[in-house]
Amino acid sequence: MDRSVPPKLLEQLSKAADLVRGHEFIHIVSHYDADGLSSAAILTKTLLREGKEFCVTLLTTLDDDTFREISSSNADCIILSDLGASYVKELDDLKQDVVVLDHHTPEDRAERICYINPHLHGIDGMKYGCGATMSCLFAIGMNDKNWDLVQIAFAGISGDRQDMDGLNGYLLDGGIERGLVKVVEGSVVPFGKLTDNLFLSTEPYVRGVSGNADGVAALLTEGGISRDAESQNLSEAEKRKLSSLIVLKLIEQGVAAETVERIAGEKYSLRDWDLDSAGLASILDGCGRNGLTGLGVAVGCGDTDSIASAKETEKEYRRNVILGAAELDNRGLTEETHIQWFDSSSSGYTGVLCGVAMSYFSNPLKPTFGINTSEEIGKVSGRATDKLMSRGVDLSVALKKACSAVGGSGGGHRVASGGSFPSEKKEEFLSLLNKIIGEQFSAR
Repeated sequence: MDRSVPPKLLEQLSKAADLVRGHEFIHIVSHYDADGLSSAAILTKTLLREGKEFCVTLLTTLDDDTFREISSSNADCIILSDLGASYVKELDDLKQDVVVLDHHTPEDRAERICYINPHLHGIDGMKYGCGATMSCLFAIGMNDKNWDLVQIAFAGISGDRQDMDGLNGYLLDGGIERGLVKVVEGSVVPFGKLTDNLFLSTEPYVRGVSGNADGVAALLTEGGISRDAESQNLSEAEKRKLSSLIVLKLIEQGVAAETVERIAGEKYSLRDWDLDSAGLASILDGCGRNGLTGLGVAVGCGDTDSIASAKETEKEYRRNVILGAAELDNRGLTEETHIQWFDSSSSGYTGVLCGVAMSYFSNPLKPTFGINTSEEIGKVSGRATDKLMSRGVDLSVALKKACSAVGGSGGGHRVASGGSFPSEKKEEFLSLLNKIIGEQFSAR
């Protein structure tokens, strides 16, 4: 696949840079996950270097309520990153200058605002250019010296599980050329202390090992490895043995070969971070999912004290996620005719658990949905696979239709999407969603 930036996209990026340069106070609005936080951090560093004043708002979702807050901003210029595709018409009507750096499926074309989305240039934003990718390209367009921010972008790329081709490939090539990013061999064996990181592992989630201290001890004993061992100190023979045992368990678990290949694929070491891209993504995700979005932006900006604090937050976050995943694995999901779902009202982490379930232990023949109705407005997250998409599944369309039909809103990507709806209409929503997915299957 072509790993260059299309000329028309370069023109848009240049236009966006000129527009932002013309304002002294800018309002950054971004998403709260690893991609959104890395996007916000890139934009923050870029505006600081330009000597601009700015404020930052992080959102769990862009809906009518949060849009009203944005529209009342006292800034003359607003930049939305990893958000905005579903509100292009409304953004067009604002009085402020607006730049949108998004990668979700476009719903409308912009008439006034500067709307930059890889999909509009024939590039799949689900795979080859996330919010952080677009924010980094914007930063480089502002000043070529901002290439160092590509390291932060890799956290967003990793967090969204994107491929290193297309626009991401362009950033990878540029990062390698400048000594900012290094490609290293991957492994299913987690980095660091094995007793801790095998227990906390959701990538991969190994049934009977992840979230199970006895299972971790048994695996290490079977591999002839000390419980005090760290992965970087294993001999090649020990690492091969442990890797083989993990892969065998994943195969027995029914995990798809492409998932195993992805986990064991190349890793990307970041020169200035003493971390790889997945490690930085995990820290940012821990901040976002625990409501510490300000801390997440500070981490992305490289603040040492914030990084130390966020690493402690990440440990607690990972522990909560793995215990939630193990509990869901034991409990099982509710299967309807065409979908499967689980209630996350008490545990939270809906989207994360949804992804773990879809990849590691739910029925691979049906898309997976997590539902949280702990508040008046319920939240839904959905995950599919490439095979399900080849059978016609499009979660972005399905959740937009189902949520809208009961008075909510939804959207995202074909393979991963989310939405909101009145909690009291949960049963009606699920029935509609099941029907819509069934129609998508039947259309193929």
